[in-house]
Amino acid sequence: MFFKTLIQAGHTRSFTVQAHREDGWEVRIEQDSQVIRQKRYTDWHRVERALNAVQQEVDALQRQGWEALGGDHRAHAFTR
Repeated sequence: MFFKTLIQAGHTRSFTVQAHREDGWEVRIEQDSQVIRQKRYTDWHRVERALNAVQQEVDALQRQGWEALGGDHRAHAFTR
């Protein structure tokens, strides 16, 4: 699992990667409580690529001044 929320100037952006029932994983990105991207994957290798893309987006936003709200949470293993 991966969860991170960033804030800047009263706006929030949340990133979540989590197991989705029995059929794979869900990658979800929200801005100000609105879903801006949501995708479900059944192939772990695609999840890994999506997670890397999410981490790159988080890093880019933090370089632009967005700050983490609370801590980020990551599971040590996504596999079932």
